[in-house]
Amino acid sequence: MLTLDLTNAPRWHDLSPGVRVQLRPLTTALMVATRSDPAVEAVPEEASDEERAVAFAKALARRAVLAWEGVGDADGNAIDPGPEAIDALLDVWPIFEAFQLTYVSKGLLLQQEKNVSALSPTGPSAGATDTAKPARKPARTARRG
Repeated sequence: MLTLDLTNAPRWHDLSPGVRVQLRPLTTALMVATRSDPAVEAVPEEASDEERAVAFAKALARRAVLAWEGVGDADGNAIDPGPEAIDALLDVWPIFEAFQLTYVSKGLLLQQEKNVSALSPTGPSAGATDTAKPARKPARTARRG
């Protein structure tokens, strides 16, 4: 069953020990806006899937990240999330992977579930009955000898 979160409230996601980000809900509007992001559209046609994934993740994060904790500059001073800082955060491999797994993949898993779901009980297969009947075996009789 698909559970709808009608509040659309931002949520905190832990990306690594001591680093967490507050993200907007992953909505259709957010995904559509990210697809038409200039940085995503600028990815060359011959780019690898990995290059496309990085460009998309960064563009999505720039739209989704509202706040964070545990992120600082080279001197250890806390910094606010901005486009350059968000891109730099996602350049850290474990952070990128965690962002993909905890945020992006939820939307992709839902899409995947939709593609492999069982037939609808109200669809054309509803109420269908088997028309083939198993062949009956002849009854065995015991021989008396």
